[in-house]
Amino acid sequence: MHLKAAILGIPGTSLGWETRDLLRAGTPAGVILFGRNIESPAQLVTLIAALRAELPPEAVLLVDQEGGRVARLKPPHWRKHPSAGRIGDLYAENNESGLRAAWITGALIGTDCAASGFDVACAPVLDRRLPGYHDIVGDRGFSADPNAVAALGAATAAGLLAAGILPVMKHLPGHGRARVDSHLALPVDEDGDDEDLIPFIGNARLPWAMTAHLLYPRHDARHPATLSGTIISDIIRGRIGFDGVLVSDDLAMQALFGPPAARAAAALEAGCDLAMYCAGDDGGNADVLAACRYVTDNTARRLAASREVAQNARETLDAAALAAERDALLT
Repeated sequence: MHLKAAILGIPGTSLGWETRDLLRAGTPAGVILFGRNIESPAQLVTLIAALRAELPPEAVLLVDQEGGRVARLKPPHWRKHPSAGRIGDLYAENNESGLRAAWITGALIGTDCAASGFDVACAPVLDRRLPGYHDIVGDRGFSADPNAVAALGAATAAGLLAAGILPVMKHLPGHGRARVDSHLALPVDEDGDDEDLIPFIGNARLPWAMTAHLLYPRHDARHPATLSGTIISDIIRGRIGFDGVLVSDDLAMQALFGPPAARAAAALEAGCDLAMYCAGDDGGNADVLAACRYVTDNTARRLAASREVAQNARETLDAAALAAERDALLT
């Protein structure tokens, strides 16, 4: 598989020639789209067709679509989806209703993503929603109860898979105890415990996962999880038992230091399968591609296995009926 181990953002709502040439020559493993890339269904279909024409056939297209405040596909063109926190509150009132709402939300997000041409949705968030910490997680998390998070995350992921979309559980090994926004600075998890791992252990068979840009001194006092061989080997692959595709969180975030190329190389060296750089600048993308190796045999195996999971899980869904059912559950 001649893919570079990189997931890249792109600059705008259409492909300029510089970006086209970069993607064609660089053969990244995928592209992730954000709000800056998405205006309307017609424009998005055209953009995705252009991306498919330049990327290798095995490459994947991702979107950060959790529901709630993290949504790139938005009304009026796409459905509005509840936050994980709202679903978690429903689960606290009635477990069965909460699980059903989580599955439906995954299925509806997946339906929107699949209809647009995506392969992967960066959800669900399995970080605990803990009081007293930064709201970078906040209502993106289902609950403080790790077992509730595990169950609701599994239901959401199953809904995404039913739509043929690969879920990405995030952020391993747990972002809920951040006291600063990792987009702006490096958080330090000083007081985490084994309960923070429970949601990820319960979902260790999911096909994709994303690392956290947090420092966990009890595991590695020098390197944030994304860049820590110890955490990836001993905690993520070891204690959590995850053997799927491990993608870094956005390497452009200010929790990390150094140029993008060095960050990408360090993430891959630590054990990430794919280095994700979302800033969308062609210069940074070129540097990251130059620094990234081709995907390893293990990564190729994991990518192939994930595609098989999505194909086998796909169901025929009635989106309108599901949306009405969810509305009734959340009313």
